[in-house]
Amino acid sequence: QVQLVESGGGLVQAGGSLRLSCAASGRTVSSYAMGWFRQAPGTEREFVASISWSGSSIYYADSVKGRFTISRDNAKNTVYLQMNSLKPEDTAVYYCAADPARRLRLGVHAYENDYWGQGTQVTVSS
Repeated sequence: QVQLVESGGGLVQAGGSLRLSCAASGRTVSSYAMGWFRQAPGTEREFVASISWSGSSIYYADSVKGRFTISRDNAKNTVYLQMNSLKPEDTAVYYCAADPARRLRLGVHAYENDYWGQGTQVTVSS
C-alpha cells in the first residue's frame, strides 16, 4: 500500500507562485508514474501534470503548459509541482496521484489511477 501526502498549498495573489510537494510512504514509488490532478467546487477532478518513473517523460494539461513544472526526486520518494503565474482559475484542491501499473504516464481520467493523497487547497486571489 502507498500513502501520499501533499503539502505546500495556500493563498496567493494572481501572478504569484507556489510549490507543491507530494511525499510517498509505505512503498517506494520510483517505478511508478506520478502526477497531479485538481478539483474545483462543482467540477470533476481534472488532470494537471504527469511524470514518468525516470522523469524523462512529462505531460501537462494545456491550461497549465508554460506555467507549471512537474519534477520528482526518487531518492526522496517525492514529486513536486512548481506553479508560476498563477491565475484565479487555478483555484482548486490539488491531489497527488500514483499508479503501480503505469510507468510512463498517469491515466488522464482520475478513475484510471490507484493511489491518491488527501489533497491540498490552492487559492488564487484576483
